[in-house]
Amino acid sequence: MNLDLKEINRKLRKKTPLEVVLWAITVSDNPVVTTNFRPYEAAILHAVAKMKPDIKVIWCDTGYNTPQTYKHAQDLTANLNLNIHLYVPKQTAAHRDVVLGIPHVDDPNHKIFTEQVKLEPFKRAMFEHQPDLWFTNLRKGQTAFRDSIDIVSQGADGIIKVSPFYYWPDEALDKYLIDNNLPNEFKYFDPTKQLENRECGLHA
Repeated sequence: MNLDLKEINRKLRKKTPLEVVLWAITVSDNPVVTTNFRPYEAAILHAVAKMKPDIKVIWCDTGYNTPQTYKHAQDLTANLNLNIHLYVPKQTAAHRDVVLGIPHVDDPNHKIFTEQVKLEPFKRAMFEHQPDLWFTNLRKGQTAFRDSIDIVSQGADGIIKVSPFYYWPDEALDKYLIDNNLPNEFKYFDPTKQLENRECGLHA
């Protein structure tokens, strides 16, 4: 898609997240939304599914989620009738725990670990579905990289990335969840990040 991102973002900053989602759906042929069911993911999943109930929801499960996250994922999938497409690493967590473990971010093996549990499943999902637009719940203030993008951005792969809640603080998302009777879950663990302000490699 050839889009004037600067002009589009200028206009979309005045729109609600649902209006942003609606705009994105009208300009794309094969949109997807990705999720890891981390805190506040219910907001993006609700907004996108409300506008396009059959949208493909790509979940790359590292295999290291907490019991609370798995329960949250199950409940939210059922409540929103999500069209889940699940991708998991080619090696089980139990096997990896023996031969590699969860390396610290300073360990050279952490790059191998991240490739196995997150990047490879994600690349496989994107290759199989070939989306032209990708909904995410990236928000300003999360990391230095995310501060550098906007509601609509374009990755090196050419896929248009849309973050409808980009300028929303936690307090606004809390209200959105309450207003729409949506659950939230904070007992979440991402073994590839370890530090909250660290990118995992999917977005940068």
